[in-house]
Amino acid sequence: MSDTQTLIENRPPSVANLFLERVAATPDAEAYRYPVAPASGAGPDDWKSLSWGQAAERVYAIAAGLIELGVQPEQRVALAASTRVEWILADLGILCAGAATTTVYPQTNADESAFILSDSESRVLIAEDAAQLAKAVEKKAELPDLTHVVVIDPAGVETSDWVLTLTELEARGAARLEKDPDLIRERIGAITSDQLATLIYTSGTTGRPKGVRLPHDNWSYMAKSIAATGLISSEDVQYLWLPLAHVFGKVLTSGQIEVGHVTAVDGRVDKIIENLPVVQPTYMAAVPRIFEKVYNGVAAKAKAGGGAKYKIFQWAAEIAREYAKVAQDNFRRTGTASVPFSLGAKHKAADALVFAKIREAFGGNLRACVSGSAALAPEIGYFFAGAGIHILEGYGLTESSAASFVNPGEAYRTGTVGKPLPGTEVRIADDGEILLRSPGIMEGYHGLPEKTAEVLESDGWFHTGDIGELSPDGYLRITDRKKDLIKTSGGKYIAPAEVEGQFKAVCPYVSNILVHGADRNFCTALIALDEPSILDWAKENGLEGKSYADVVAAPATVALIEGYVKELNEGLQRWQTVKKFRLLPRDLDVEHGEITPSLKLKRPVVEREYKHLIDEMYAGAREA
Repeated sequence: MSDTQTLIENRPPSVANLFLERVAATPDAEAYRYPVAPASGAGPDDWKSLSWGQAAERVYAIAAGLIELGVQPEQRVALAASTRVEWILADLGILCAGAATTTVYPQTNADESAFILSDSESRVLIAEDAAQLAKAVEKKAELPDLTHVVVIDPAGVETSDWVLTLTELEARGAARLEKDPDLIRERIGAITSDQLATLIYTSGTTGRPKGVRLPHDNWSYMAKSIAATGLISSEDVQYLWLPLAHVFGKVLTSGQIEVGHVTAVDGRVDKIIENLPVVQPTYMAAVPRIFEKVYNGVAAKAKAGGGAKYKIFQWAAEIAREYAKVAQDNFRRTGTASVPFSLGAKHKAADALVFAKIREAFGGNLRACVSGSAALAPEIGYFFAGAGIHILEGYGLTESSAASFVNPGEAYRTGTVGKPLPGTEVRIADDGEILLRSPGIMEGYHGLPEKTAEVLESDGWFHTGDIGELSPDGYLRITDRKKDLIKTSGGKYIAPAEVEGQFKAVCPYVSNILVHGADRNFCTALIALDEPSILDWAKENGLEGKSYADVVAAPATVALIEGYVKELNEGLQRWQTVKKFRLLPRDLDVEHGEITPSLKLKRPVVEREYKHLIDEMYAGAREA
């Protein structure tokens, strides 16, 4: 048996055990960094630190406080907050109490929040602030199981028998631990690997979300298998901004505990650009939309700088892509990422002019980024690879505890999601569906045995609903969601995500795009533009001072995007080409339910919302 197998097979029952081990091993090492607004209220944030020992003190106080409130093992404690250090401390506190965390996105409306709290039978809600508390107060009559709400930020909150602050909860816990110092160690010692640890509700495109039951063993396996890939080490500094209510954000906390590196936590997406040079991370995880925004921002800035600057950028982008493709191809064949001398010389010049500035914007120390949750357009991946920002695509689902595949460090291949994590098996079904089996697979859907039976076979194989191909040496390429593949009336199959990804690589102004064509004789597209970059373009093109809706309705804007659609079509098969498009009057967003909190497109919702535009594009067209 290999060392890796031994490490994984001899894993402890839970991450709570791993946390105890980490605190004992490196109590004084830095664990978390988090921003605090300056006392004056002006200027950049101050960043504070917690050592593992200091974090443990708070975690155990939260755990004991929850036990004081009557929380029993496996009972649910809901957590409705944005990504911040208190989210991690509260989650660990829940796990160390032997309870289970129900995650709730802070953007979730009162109705859906109440459904999740009720369906999960959550006993306590840890709410971020007065706004999150208000949702629970509004629906209190529908939540008989909810005995307490604990509020992280107490501003504007009145405490009562039902509502207390996180500070009060920790004080109660600390008092309990003075009387019973072994309480948490005993609770952790009693945790079994099959005990429920996390309940994550997947934001379905139709109907109510389903609660995915993830036992303690899932996270323990994730921690050990992520460490076994060798992709992270104790020397790393991670920048964590992803929503922790989402499985992708959550899994990043497990690997960190196992290796013991520093994590800087701040979920404010509008602060990413400001924070990166301050945090100077060695790695970070993101969703493709972030890389698309950076790429489009750099392209739009170059365009705004005049024709010469834009030509330099376009030249550098082509060099980056060519360099990355040649280097990856040579690495695959020879084990060395070498390139011909002439290409290396051009790359050096492009690096001085363009790439070095991009790396600097990411903080200057970035070794790698992990991308997941949706497909990254290969042309954008190659651009960043050539610019020295190595994006390792990975793959997994809520039902597989997020991480099932990841690209292996230097041997990464753009356009694939890499190889299975140690301990994960993969099989491609006859219809191309990806099947997975591993200790990371869920126990099932909460209270929905029929739904569980639809995707989980008795021998442990999980049906992902994704279509993919495996290379002879084990790299997986996702081609599409099984249910998203569209078939034209001419009988041709099209993967819309592939066409959408290619458009994002050619058009620097796009934010979201949906390709439509099922049972039609040609494809159309709904396109939402990125507001800051299209308004910058508008200023230079006679549309200054106009609203976003007016700019996207302007003939000059439609003509601009038409040029990019033509460019897209040149690289597509005839049946994939986009014959007509419409620009949307606003960007798609989470609030309208058109994209998920992890920024995935909800196709049925968008198609329903903009049915009139789709109908308009096909009006008068002869349908085959």
